[in-house]
Amino acid sequence: MKKLKISKLLSLTVASIMILSGCNANVSKPSNTSNEKVYKIGISQLADHPALDDARKGFEDGLKEFNVNAEIDYQNAQGDIPTTVSISQKFVKDKVDLIYAIATPAAQSAKQATSEIPILFSAVTDPVIAELVDSIEKPGGNITGTSDASPMDRQLQLFKDLNSNIKKIGIIFSTSEPNSQIQVEMAKELAPSIGLEIVEVGISNISDIPQAVDSIVKKVDGIYTITDNMVASAINIVSEKAISNKLITVAAEDSHVNGGILITDGISYYELGKQTAKMAKEILVDGKTPSDIPSQTATNTKKVFNKETLKSLGLDENNNVFNDAIKND
Repeated sequence: MKKLKISKLLSLTVASIMILSGCNANVSKPSNTSNEKVYKIGISQLADHPALDDARKGFEDGLKEFNVNAEIDYQNAQGDIPTTVSISQKFVKDKVDLIYAIATPAAQSAKQATSEIPILFSAVTDPVIAELVDSIEKPGGNITGTSDASPMDRQLQLFKDLNSNIKKIGIIFSTSEPNSQIQVEMAKELAPSIGLEIVEVGISNISDIPQAVDSIVKKVDGIYTITDNMVASAINIVSEKAISNKLITVAAEDSHVNGGILITDGISYYELGKQTAKMAKEILVDGKTPSDIPSQTATNTKKVFNKETLKSLGLDENNNVFNDAIKND
């Protein structure tokens, strides 16, 4: 009888552990580092797409590289901005040690939710215009982070380097994303100095993208994909339609090239995430405050091209543009 009671007790204990494990399925195990303290970090990601996923993966790998022992609660709003508010409120209630917010709406929601918990952002093009920080040099408050502003002048110049006859460049962008509107305005300012003209098409929903591409391909000589979350989520549609119309495409970041865009000379969101992890180490381990750490842009950029897209467009791989570029097969 005694053995039976012990057996039942063990069964109940195992079952309880399994239930608790199920409730915390999104919480990763702490990394095995020399730093004994375990920090609770809440990650709020706006949506699933390669660039934002890379920013998260780079951050998580960076924490391990910089010996930050972290228990991570990863939450994804799946593109729903109001959900980013709920996620931030949850992190405040859970009293996390730091919030890592990926993309502008997630960062804005985190800032609204707390003025005490340190916040780091990434995948934000202009944190000043987004009203996240007072200035790049002196962020102020409890928030700082990394910007995904890309070297747009070099990227637009690639069109001319590939074909000097290119004049009109199409940009598809989400009208609901402040970052995208900022980039369109930047491109319109830069384009005349490179001998280019920007033709823009705004979209309000991801389902608008096929029609938007169809409407622009006959009006332009090439397509430039900016760091727009909605466009990034359907980058394969943009690249396939551009290829079928023999249009050269240039991206603002390398994950677009993985999705079929021809080339970029730009940022890596994975490296940007690691750069942000170093800032987390400075806050959590070294005792700095976010206001002590200026906002940063990417320290490393790289040129990458898609070999299959190059073949589909019938371009010459010996063109000087590709000499110093990494080949993406």
